[in-house]
Amino acid sequence: MLAVLQKVDHGYTARYERRLNASVDQVWSMLTDNDQLAKWFAELRVGELRDGGFMKFDMQNGTFEKLDITELRLQSVLEYTWGEDLVRFELYPETAGSRLVLVETINKMTDHTPKDLAGWDVCLDVVEALLSGRKIEAREDLWKAKYEEYVQAVGQVIRA
Repeated sequence: MLAVLQKVDHGYTARYERRLNASVDQVWSMLTDNDQLAKWFAELRVGELRDGGFMKFDMQNGTFEKLDITELRLQSVLEYTWGEDLVRFELYPETAGSRLVLVETINKMTDHTPKDLAGWDVCLDVVEALLSGRKIEAREDLWKAKYEEYVQAVGQVIRA
C-alpha cells in the first residue's frame, strides 16, 4: 500500500504505516543501531543519537550530509531533517508487536520526490521483512514498480 499523500498548509506530507510482528525495542534498534541500519539503508548512519544530535547520509562520493535530529523520544520518536524536508518515525506498542509510522514533511514536490517516496516505501518493506526473518531479493524491481505508482500519486496530489 502506498503512502498517503496530502497537501498541507506549507507543502505536503507522505504517511506510511506498518504493523510489525516485532517489539518496539526491536524496531527502535532497526532505526537507531548502525549495524541494523546498514541492513536496510546502507547510506544512513546515526552520528549522535540525542535531541539536537544528527544522522549522517553518505553521499557516495566521500562526503556526508548532516541530518539534524529535531526530536528524539527514546523508543518512540525519531525526527530529522532530510534536505529541506523532515522525516519522522513514530513507534507505538501493540498487542501483536508494534506499529511504525513514517511521516515525511515535504516542502516542495520535485521530479525527485517520487524517487524518495518509493525509496522509503521499499525501505519499510525491507525492515518488515528483516524483522520477520525474510529477505527481499529484488529491491530494485520493487522500487521501480513503486516509483511508477508514486509518479502518478504525486501528480494527483499536486493537481488536487
